[in-house]
Amino acid sequence: MESTVWKFGNDVDTDQIIASQYLLLPDVEEMKQYAFESLDPGFAGKVKPGDIIVAEENFGCGSSREQAPAVLKALGVKAVVAKSFARIFYRNAINIGLPAMVCRDLPGHVDTGDKAEVDMEKGVITAGGQEYPCTKLPEYMQKILNQGGLIASLNKE
Repeated sequence: MESTVWKFGNDVDTDQIIASQYLLLPDVEEMKQYAFESLDPGFAGKVKPGDIIVAEENFGCGSSREQAPAVLKALGVKAVVAKSFARIFYRNAINIGLPAMVCRDLPGHVDTGDKAEVDMEKGVITAGGQEYPCTKLPEYMQKILNQGGLIASLNKE
């Protein structure tokens, strides 16, 4: 299934994904409407379930807030693809069941509005008729994602 791409640059920090003042809201469902407010004020109203985020280097830097990947998942984002991730964001994303893929070449070849197809199992993204290899997740991490995140995975075991 093809997804719409939402492209962001380098060093997108967790405060840009969900600003700290919204962490006071009762839950992620209420927070999600403010995702990327400082970078793209209308993002939450435009993104559709199944869309993907593509970014340059160091996506998710900043604080360790789990709400950053959680609001993206709540909006229905299918995956976050970047040249590199801040380690804590990457781990939080996997823990809550949001696929995060490292793909060095893709960000330079897509823009917001382009279409791409993500194949997590193969570790490949197809865009513009070209396949881009990504870091394939180890089997145990793919299992965590397939089960909806770390807590869901542990509960099933």
